Amino acid sequence: MSEKHSVQEAAGLLAFLHSRLKGWSRNTIRQRLQAGCVHVNGASVARHDHALRAGDIVEVSASAPAGARHSAAPLAILHADRDLVAIDKPAGLLSVGTATETRRHALALLRTQLSRRSPAVRLWPVHRIDRDTSGVLLFATSREMREAVMARWDAAEKTYLAVVEGRPVPARGVIDQPLRMDETACQAHVGPHPRAKPAMTHYETERTAGGRSLVRVRLETGRQHQIRAHLAWLGCPVVGDPRYGTAGRRMGLHALSLKIIHPGGGQELRFEAPVPADFRALMTPASASAR
Repeated sequence: MSEKHSVQEAAGLLAFLHSRLKGWSRNTIRQRLQAGCVHVNGASVARHDHALRAGDIVEVSASAPAGARHSAAPLAILHADRDLVAIDKPAGLLSVGTATETRRHALALLRTQLSRRSPAVRLWPVHRIDRDTSGVLLFATSREMREAVMARWDAAEKTYLAVVEGRPVPARGVIDQPLRMDETACQAHVGPHPRAKPAMTHYETERTAGGRSLVRVRLETGRQHQIRAHLAWLGCPVVGDPRYGTAGRRMGLHALSLKIIHPGGGQELRFEAPVPADFRALMTPASASAR
């Protein structure tokens, strides 16, 4: 048994399914995607950020068709050389494993993907981005290369896009409030404290519509939850952020680009991840009003 849905306007696949499949959690929808239960115009689609266009037909089956592959769609590789691999991580995927999730995370999936066409590949994460943040994620092929990149990490240029509630005042500026991470609650506290660490976030509002703003963010430091905590302190929490704002279908945070100097050759490398359709949809009036 299956059900078909006609797409009326452009949207990300996950957001569309969440709006049509009442009572389904995002995790359940992602599991159906990875199981091969979702087809767009007759073709199986596993990526939750697949861009839908008006007129597309989305079919959701109760079970995967016979012979369907249960492996995840390949990760999009932005750059690969003998030392470094940069990927475009989809929202909803962990960067590395945890005690409760040991198999389905970017590190494990990328290692498996690269090892299919060459001997077993070893990878070390250079940095991490939150599960619900999409965008550029960098890995090194040796511990030594990871340490070499991290030695100059303060000079790396890290740019994000954020969709936030409201309008930042002022429209551009620098947030230099220190941050202290509460490991028990997994939440960053903003403001002076004996255990707080310096944190600096540069931001610039690109546009505002429907009570939301698109903000370009550049990190001078890289504290855990820095952007989310700093923008919430400013009075403009990231859309869809349950920890510092209000839960939603998709968190409005995308790691747009990363610029580093390659430790091996000294050349400048810049990796950029395309902005997903479901992220763009957060700024549309329909998305802003459908909560």
